[in-house]
Amino acid sequence: MTKIKYDANIMKYISLFESITGVKLKDCIADDKLTFVVEEGGIGRAIGKNGSNAKMLENIIQKKIRMVEFNSNIADFIKNLIYPTHIKEVKQENGVVAIIANDIKSKGILIGRDRRNLDAVKSIVKRYFKIDDIKVV
Repeated sequence: MTKIKYDANIMKYISLFESITGVKLKDCIADDKLTFVVEEGGIGRAIGKNGSNAKMLENIIQKKIRMVEFNSNIADFIKNLIYPTHIKEVKQENGVVAIIANDIKSKGILIGRDRRNLDAVKSIVKRYFKIDDIKVV
């Protein structure tokens, strides 16, 4: 688990998200797109009817957004993070998390070009759980 620090822009995004959706936000990660980590059970209200809240946020921020529901179970949280990619299962032993993919295409999507997708998932998971590494099998 790493210590989470926010700058002024992230604080603005968090405030905007909570005022539009009415949902408590757990975290906001800014990279090529904004990832909002919503408290457990709040993803439906955060997205809104027919995606209205998500569309409104994208229009206001002028950036692609992604909403993920937090889960205290690491396997379920990783499944939420990589959705809509389907996997067989997530195993954890000795600080290493193994994501078992259905097929080669899913494995490629999970890893991404230059391991970009896998590194992004790893950095988000390390913010909440004590792990050493994530591998795709």
